[in-house]
Amino acid sequence: MTARAVDIYTDGACSGNPGPGGWAAILVCDKVEKEISGREPDTTNNRMELLAAIRGLEAIKDPTAQITLYSDSSYLVDAINKGWLSKWQVGGWRTSSKSEVKNRDLWERIIELNILLNPKYVWVKGHATNTYNNRCDALAVAQSKSF
Repeated sequence: MTARAVDIYTDGACSGNPGPGGWAAILVCDKVEKEISGREPDTTNNRMELLAAIRGLEAIKDPTAQITLYSDSSYLVDAINKGWLSKWQVGGWRTSSKSEVKNRDLWERIIELNILLNPKYVWVKGHATNTYNNRCDALAVAQSKSF
């Protein structure tokens, strides 16, 4: 029996940086789509990008699913795929320049979810031809402007 494939598309937005922010995720499984989104009153764009991924992963009900998470955030995707996150964790949450890693609380939650779900992360170009990424952007922007 093959595990279900679930695609998660995510995006975050911030009106000002910092400022009011929004996040969104669209989960797609067996041609069924589920949209989720939310907002924070005072945040940054990077926090919203990470929170979108977290909320998308938390919405997965089947831990055996084959998950691919698509994001236009190179901050998120590169941290995972280029091993930065592992280096930060091993290095006491310091970057290569020895400054403190920002958003540690969210990165720690992503680590937990990655262990549980083993998602694959894929970067997509923002504001381009990816319909789901564009829809996530619209949802996240709407959330950031709803205060």
